Amino acid sequence: MTKLPVSISPHLHCGRNTRSIMLDVIIALLPAVIAATVIFGFRALLLVVVTVSACVTSEYLTRKILKKPDTLSNLTAVVTGILLALNLPVTLPFWMAVLGGMIAIVIVKEFFGGVGQNFVNPAITARIVLMMSFAPQMSTWQPPLNYYMFRPDVISSATYFSAAQTGQELPSLLDMFLGIRSGSLGETCAAALLLGGGYLVVRKVISPLIPLCFIGTVGILSTLLGGQPLYQLMSGGLLLGAIFMATDYTTSPITKKGKVIFGIGCGIVTVLIRFYAALPEGVSYAILLMNILVPHIENLTIPKVFGEEAKVK
Repeated sequence: MTKLPVSISPHLHCGRNTRSIMLDVIIALLPAVIAATVIFGFRALLLVVVTVSACVTSEYLTRKILKKPDTLSNLTAVVTGILLALNLPVTLPFWMAVLGGMIAIVIVKEFFGGVGQNFVNPAITARIVLMMSFAPQMSTWQPPLNYYMFRPDVISSATYFSAAQTGQELPSLLDMFLGIRSGSLGETCAAALLLGGGYLVVRKVISPLIPLCFIGTVGILSTLLGGQPLYQLMSGGLLLGAIFMATDYTTSPITKKGKVIFGIGCGIVTVLIRFYAALPEGVSYAILLMNILVPHIENLTIPKVFGEEAKVK
């Protein structure tokens, strides 16, 4: 007689696990890492290695001290390290990048229970902390194709937002698309980010709902407010944030309606900060704010159980 196993749902498994999903994300991020190395020099690649090493080491030591099982094999710390590096300027001192990795893993991730327990995106939160703590270093931009690998204070250049505010000459749309401009490692080359995003959609790692709603909202509102929509879409960390960080499983809604609300909300907050706040860029703050609202969004968009009767008011 064959015994039937009794267990809670789900009873079917697609064969994917956290490690395989994170491996796909790493593959999708490689074009942006390669583009950053070409645009800003070998120091960009070193910065990625530093942040990844800081995140991996922080996770290993933290879980060792807390006597929790080792989780390095799921590659989430590696992904956090790469995303953090792509949110940093190539000129940032390495010790600050290490501090950012420690903040992302120890405080944002492990102090809340580890993988799947953090309520905000670790890489974005670490970036915001670094921006608030080391504003001059986080706003020093190296011009593209000027390879000053070990002299982080040698020169500073303007990003699209600072150039637009001061009336400086803007890069062409082609340069914006290819990344021949100043900015953080992962925000410059739109082509590399779109290539990685397309890979994740094809592999069904992410749903296109959040990125499309996020990017579409920014484009529509920028047009209505008299901005330059194509520049707005390719500037700042919009593509990096919309494709790789707003879609984080842990900190984004799981329902379709929730994803739409989340994406539109991120877009609205980003535009409000860009056009009306003192800060030139608002993607990180928009995603962080919407991360906090995710539990409420999900409560409002939970589908009705089949066969459930409507509550009598």
